[in-house]
Amino acid sequence: MNKGSDDIYSSMPVAVDFVEAVKAGSYRALPDDWVVGFSDVMGSTEAVSQGRYKAVNMVGAGVIAAVSNALRRRPFPFVFGGDGASFAVGPSDASAAREALRAMAIYSREAFQLSLRIAMTDVATIRAAGHDVRVARFGASKDCAYAMFSGGGLTWLEKEAKRGAFALAEAEPGTMPDLSGLTCRWGVSPAKHGMILSVIVSPRGTDPRYFALVEEIVSEVATMADAGRPVTLESLRPNKPADAISFESLTRRASGASRAAARVAAAALYGLGYVFFRWKLNLGDFKMEEYMASLVTNADFRKFDDGLRMTLDCSPDFADRLEKQLAEAADYVHYGTFRQTNAIVTCFVPAIETLGHIHFVDGADGGYTMAARALKGRIAAA
Repeated sequence: MNKGSDDIYSSMPVAVDFVEAVKAGSYRALPDDWVVGFSDVMGSTEAVSQGRYKAVNMVGAGVIAAVSNALRRRPFPFVFGGDGASFAVGPSDASAAREALRAMAIYSREAFQLSLRIAMTDVATIRAAGHDVRVARFGASKDCAYAMFSGGGLTWLEKEAKRGAFALAEAEPGTMPDLSGLTCRWGVSPAKHGMILSVIVSPRGTDPRYFALVEEIVSEVATMADAGRPVTLESLRPNKPADAISFESLTRRASGASRAAARVAAAALYGLGYVFFRWKLNLGDFKMEEYMASLVTNADFRKFDDGLRMTLDCSPDFADRLEKQLAEAADYVHYGTFRQTNAIVTCFVPAIETLGHIHFVDGADGGYTMAARALKGRIAAA
């Protein structure tokens, strides 16, 4: 393995302050031979209107789980986008990541009845088009770090993929990704401060005022109650049994279990999890209260992937002020927001007894998908 290229991400410093992590100088360019993957659920807005946003989220998180498991859970940079995910891998991992992405695409169609668009290209191609792929690491906790992207490369690849460029074909029918660790046992988290606000703020060109605005926004959010965190110990609650068992059955079927065996296992684990949650039990190295606390701190409710994304529990007054602030910056930013009453969390838990598990947060009624729709509407109307 080329240590100078493949291991560059794991050797990057981890910023523990989100305000510092979003600064333009915190990012490091990926080598030309790295490969960037993109995925998104086609027709996600329609799926939202049908009440299927949790399924959309599961598919987006499933991409990350599938690639992570294919890479034997070695660290790699990725970002969850609500209705999909983007990631980058070193050259020696490109083939495994590609096959995981292709397997997730066919499984999304067959198991979730959702079409997943998938594409990959190398960083050199992105740079030749005038964009870059730079990465930083943000430590949500001492046990969990997330990647953040800048440089415009992910945004460019998304646009190109939606034109049909760099497309990957789905794997053969019946191919299943390894979705071990992907779970859906938590229900919606109701807003405590008035609403759950989904926010996307992207640069409009290269105006230096953009990063100054981002720093200003995240600094203000940091002063809010719970720092705007939409998932807290008080809001965590088990999902409805039917929904949780149905979704987890689908992830377990991907391991090759029969429909009946997958459902029995999902039901048993849901019941066991509910008992541990209800009475805050411990077993060996697993401590329920410690696990829940780490879920809250590890949750990815704020991120940066060529633009700021946040899922915030905030007051209507804060939302009004933020939207006014963004409107006044419309000459150098594109933005979209969406208001709802609940947040949802989808979990990737490679090992229940360790605290490095990751949790993808979104708004429950469309979240990032609807905020992106609002952003695109403003661009079209400009």
